[in-house]
Parts: sequence; structure tokens; C-alpha cells
Amino acid sequence: MWHLAQAELFSSLSQIMNCSFEFFPPKTAEGLDHLLIAADVLSQFAPEYFSVTYGAGGSTQEASLGTVFALQQKAYTVTPHLSCIGAKREAIYELLHQYQRRGIKRVIALRGDLPSGSGSASPEFHYARDLICFIRESFGDAFHITVAAYPECHPQASNICKDLQHFKEKVSAGADSAITQYFYHPEAYHQFLSDCERLHIDIPIIPGVMPIYHFSQLCRFSEMCGAEIPRYIRKKMEAYGDDVESIQAFGVEVVTRLCQDLLQAGAPALHFYTLNKSKLVAQILQNLK
Repeated sequence: MWHLAQAELFSSLSQIMNCSFEFFPPKTAEGLDHLLIAADVLSQFAPEYFSVTYGAGGSTQEASLGTVFALQQKAYTVTPHLSCIGAKREAIYELLHQYQRRGIKRVIALRGDLPSGSGSASPEFHYARDLICFIRESFGDAFHITVAAYPECHPQASNICKDLQHFKEKVSAGADSAITQYFYHPEAYHQFLSDCERLHIDIPIIPGVMPIYHFSQLCRFSEMCGAEIPRYIRKKMEAYGDDVESIQAFGVEVVTRLCQDLLQAGAPALHFYTLNKSKLVAQILQNLK
């Protein structure tokens, strides 16, 4: 079991690159304790920040706030996610004002999804660009705004050209940087950068990286978000069956190579989707030393 004492093994690896780590708000006090232990381990890599997700329609708002503040109490820099679909302008303003009072200087602005069974969206925010415009109108440049990008196309976009246009609209609205959905084809990221350059989009675009914990979990996530699992990865993991140790070891090897490719190609940073765990992320970063 990872714990703080083991974090000392990685203290010499700090400053090897710009990186950030994403957490989701846990449902229990025990889950929060495990998250904070993971943050302690990953803090040895000197991350730019820890981000905290925000459930569909703000469904985890209270838990998200608790997680943000718990990380802040440990003197970590935190970047909250903020989704706008189904939200009221007054509620978004109050939440941002609360973040501003807490010294938070960066947010990840997303459209988000409506909770299941909640009906139609609020007419006040339809897209992430509406949220970005609202933040800029209400708070000026008080926040660095990061947005989402989809190298393999958003699963709800009709085609990649329209998806790129939507991304450009978010940048034009005031986005400062972007984090991509995870992917395992580095060519998708390289092509996305080329497409953005053609459209005169010049903000930093940081690749999102997903360690591989379980094959069935990866398939489920990828089906929802539109990330393609390369055939060789799928076939290899199918061959491992229920051998989780072998799956994770192979996944560390695959993701390490992916990160090496991205960094060598000039990626400005790496953003890790941790799933509130530190072991595999730490192994990948150790490999990149």
C-alpha cells in the first residue's frame, strides 16, 4: 500500500517536467483520506496543481468544495473544475467568488453533462464558451481558464471539423490553455496541434494521460469519452485475462512510451487522470526520470 513514507523514494524526481494531477471528489471520509495520501505521494513530483472534478450538473458540488479546501489546507495549489450546463448564473458567480476569496487563480471551465433524469438544460449556459464569456465578463483576468480539447473528436460532435471550430470558439472566448481527453495514439495529438496551428490557435495544449488500472474499466471509460484503444493494447490485455498485475505492468510500459513521445515532441506539460491513486502515476514518472 502506498503511503507517505514511500513518497520519499521519489523526492529526487521533482522538477523533471511540468505536470498536474486530477482527482475526483470521494464519497466518504475514508476516501478523502486516501486521496490526501495520494496527493502527498504525487506532491514529490512538484506538480503545477491538483485539479478536482465537478459532477454532472454540479451534483458533487459540496464534495468538490470539500476536496478543494482539504487540499488547500495542506498548502497545495488547487484548480477546481466548473461545469455550467444546468447551472444558474448566480450560482456560478457565487462559486467563483468563493474560489477568488480562497486565493484560487485557475479554473477548468467545462460544459459538463446533466445528471441522469434531470430533464432539459438551463437556458443560461449551453456551451463551455458561454461559461468562459461569463467568467471574463464577471471577473476579468482574475482566473486562468483551462478548457477541454479532444484530439480524437468529442463523442457528441458530428465531425472533427465542427469539433475544432467549437474548440476555437472557446479559445476566442478567453481560454488560456487546454487539457486533452486521454488518448493512446500520439499521432492524434500531433495532428490536433497541426490543425490548431492552421486555425491560428496558439494556446498551450496539454495532453491528458490515463494510466491503465483495469482493462474492463478502460473499455468502459473509452466508450463514454470516445478515446480509441489501439488494437495491439486491446489484444494484449485480453490475453492477460484477469491478471491485473500483468495488465498494470504492461500499461505502465505503454503509457511511459506515450509520455516520452509527447515530451520529445514538445508537449508543454502532462496532466494525469489519477483516479485518486498514486502508484501507477508515480511509476510512470519514475520511468521518465
